[in-house]
Amino acid sequence: MSWSGQIQKIDDYRWRIPQSYKPGMQTDGVVYATESMIEQIKRDESLEQVANVAFLPGIVGESMAMPDIHWGYGFPIGGVAATRCDNGVVSPGGVGFDINCGVRLLRSDITLNEIREKIPALVDALYVNIPSGVGGEGKIRVSEAELRQVMLKGGKWMVEHGIGWAEDLEVSEENSAMESANPDAVSKEAVKRGRPQLGTLGSGNHFLEIQVVEEVYDSNAASVLGIGEPGQVTVMIHTGSRGFGHQVCQDSLALMQRAIQKYGISLPDRQLACAPVTSAEGRDYLGGMACAANFAWANRQAIAHWVRECFEKVMGAGAHKLGLYQVYDVAHNMAKIEEHEVNGSLTKLCVHRKGATRAFGPDSLHVPKKYRKLGQPVIVPGDMGRYSFLLIGTETAMRQTWGSTCHGAGRVMSRHEAIKHMPGRTVQEQLAQRGILVKAKGRETLSEEASYAYKDVAEVVETCVGAGISRLVAKLRPLGVVKG
Repeated sequence: MSWSGQIQKIDDYRWRIPQSYKPGMQTDGVVYATESMIEQIKRDESLEQVANVAFLPGIVGESMAMPDIHWGYGFPIGGVAATRCDNGVVSPGGVGFDINCGVRLLRSDITLNEIREKIPALVDALYVNIPSGVGGEGKIRVSEAELRQVMLKGGKWMVEHGIGWAEDLEVSEENSAMESANPDAVSKEAVKRGRPQLGTLGSGNHFLEIQVVEEVYDSNAASVLGIGEPGQVTVMIHTGSRGFGHQVCQDSLALMQRAIQKYGISLPDRQLACAPVTSAEGRDYLGGMACAANFAWANRQAIAHWVRECFEKVMGAGAHKLGLYQVYDVAHNMAKIEEHEVNGSLTKLCVHRKGATRAFGPDSLHVPKKYRKLGQPVIVPGDMGRYSFLLIGTETAMRQTWGSTCHGAGRVMSRHEAIKHMPGRTVQEQLAQRGILVKAKGRETLSEEASYAYKDVAEVVETCVGAGISRLVAKLRPLGVVKG
């Protein structure tokens, strides 16, 4: 069944769902997509969700969706919306369950020729030494008091305990910790779920990937980011806040259902449950969400540390000598209080990015000093059989999308459909024939995560670049992949 609502072409990369489509919409919806992609997007109800988000009180600008859009909880995955802090709301559906699911990229001085024969040993080492899988337990044991410090300090807590390098923090979004974290807003159940999972990869679309630089599009920007010639080896880490963040979201939903009654908020979808940004409920959610975000940064910090240890063991050299420095760490699935220009004046907004990446342009004080003249690095993973991309943010993104862009490929097939499409063993064999070695904990993970289940991330990226909300820097191709 295809979505049959109103949609109008703006240009080659943007489509409008007019405010007139549904009584109660406060603004238009705008979807970033090519003509071929929009037909694919119509196959689920994600465009209806774009329209529904336009009902949120205090929404500023359009209800937007990136080209990796697909159906989600409340907001579509790929959704971006900003609300005023003084009279707008925050909605957990605009963040999702995997708070600060994000991506960290390490560069190296290793070349493909140097590593080719060692890929099997590296994949085995990563698979053995980095806990993964559904409900997997980590190697880091923390007390409740220590977890409270993780909630406050994020990646910095790991560095203070000898896990990772201090310079990693300088090239992480928010320096690897949101100062607005409030552990008192986190439930005992979330603490219970989070304690054993710190330092774990998880399952589903989370992964570790050894890659090779296949193409460089902007040599100047690439050089600043530590990316050199094709043939250079990189490592990508994709994971989030695990069961801790899931529980923070779950706890908030019951709270928000009561809040919409309390504040008399009318919504077309109960999954958009929300509360005023400045209300007690809104502040509690944002404080708990920041704790989960910091948990996720700490989680990726630990995994990056163990990745370096695996390379040291297999390559027989120290991580510094191998040049395994962090390029950047980006967050998806966040609601952030930011200042943006609205009608010519700086205004404090709550920017929801669900399955979307912050992409601030040049000269932003929120971009690390070493990258400030370029703009914020944006890391866009594809599927395990094709490629990923390194981009940078633009001034156009600041004007059009509150400094936001795509976050990945976006699913075109449900996990259930993907499992029926092809056995995991066949997927693994086909990848091996193309020189990609894959190991997974979950029996059905390889079927769920196969290329056929995702959009071509190259077309997703092409849309964002064509629309001017990102700039291309480099393409990265997988060599070895570990899945939960």
